[in-house]
Amino acid sequence: MRSFRPAVFLSIVMIASMSGLCRAQAQQQPTPRFKAVAFDFFVIFDPDSVIPRVEETFPGKGAEFTKLWRTKQFEYCFLRTITGRFADFFEVTEEALVYAAATMKLELTPDKRARLMNAYLTLTPWPDAKETLRKLKAAGLRIITIANFSERMLRANAERAGMTELFDELLSTEVGGVFKPDPRAYALGMERLQLRKDEILFAAFGGWDAYGARTFGYTTYWVNRFRLPAERLGVEADWSSDNLQGLLEFVSRPE
Repeated sequence: MRSFRPAVFLSIVMIASMSGLCRAQAQQQPTPRFKAVAFDFFVIFDPDSVIPRVEETFPGKGAEFTKLWRTKQFEYCFLRTITGRFADFFEVTEEALVYAAATMKLELTPDKRARLMNAYLTLTPWPDAKETLRKLKAAGLRIITIANFSERMLRANAERAGMTELFDELLSTEVGGVFKPDPRAYALGMERLQLRKDEILFAAFGGWDAYGARTFGYTTYWVNRFRLPAERLGVEADWSSDNLQGLLEFVSRPE
């Protein structure tokens, strides 16, 4: 009979113990409450990252001009949705740019126009964005956008930031010929994901978007990056924080 060496036995015991520990740890990992997260693009990319380009173009006017430009972007989206006059969001962005320059009585040469429009194709991601997307994917969630940005704008920014592979789909509301907060825009997420409303978490950047998504029926997380007060509209997001760590915790929280 062959003798059984103690060293071999000890190795087998250690391997079995480590295997059991790994299984126990895996079992302890919380199961995500949702099957997918749909992001507004400004949750991922900082809209104020256009300010330096604006400041270079119109010295001393960077922040003021950017605020007016962005406000008019979304006013035009709302008006175009209400009146049924849809246009590509890049076109809407240019129309808002022309309006802002005219309002502030600033000369908008073709070179300045091109330079400023390019700023919306080269936005800077928020510092916590890439790692958060990686963690969500590692947890088995599908990740899409439901954004008013045109597909060209979504893809240009994601590719430049090296984040394209982190999204299952860069979904623009342009495929439905409508802008948020129209319910048809939010419905695109369900159609593309083939999931129920309760299986999708919507991450909003703007309060108005959070209320639109919540009214539609999505569980909604407001990533309130600028720490703005909530409007009084009789509806509110399910939860809110000024960063994506809160969203990660919300996704893994038991129902």
